[in-house]
Amino acid sequence: MGRLILFVTGACVLSGCSLDPKAWETAPVTVQTAQGPVVCQLYSENIQTWDRAISRPETMSVEQGDAICLAEGRRRDAAG
Repeated sequence: MGRLILFVTGACVLSGCSLDPKAWETAPVTVQTAQGPVVCQLYSENIQTWDRAISRPETMSVEQGDAICLAEGRRRDAAG
């Protein structure tokens, strides 16, 4: 795993691409849940590691919101 990260980082540096998450952001999406809407900041395909909730119901933990967004990012990538 460490070699893969090192390879990807090196490839990005050599190709001039940015490792700044803002460079990979997509438009925020809203996911409806039983507790209420969760607004997710998703990133480009294959970068679900950064997917996170930017708005969630008060009754939902940060971890729950982020998990919902991570699942949504994976779902969209699989539907691709």
